[in-house]
Amino acid sequence: MNIKPLGARVLVEPAEVKEEVKGGIYIPDTAKEKPQEGKVIAVGIKRDDDGKEIPFDVKVGDTVLMPKYGGTEVKVGDKTYQIVREEDLLGVLA
Repeated sequence: MNIKPLGARVLVEPAEVKEEVKGGIYIPDTAKEKPQEGKVIAVGIKRDDDGKEIPFDVKVGDTVLMPKYGGTEVKVGDKTYQIVREEDLLGVLA
């Protein structure tokens, strides 16, 4: 992975959305909701007001719950990622 988030941001790989068929009708990818779950791929460096580094609440490999419409979508090759501020994450799934 060549992306390192800056500041208190987290790089998340959204969970795969499976093909969806409702009532015999195929729902195309463009009509599906964005996944809210994802896996943390990388974290930036979080600092306090004095410039001291402080640890993140999440770590690489955690499965997190993201806001439905938050973050910035980034495409690298054929994979899509979300860059989200750590404070915008809703929780860590156990």
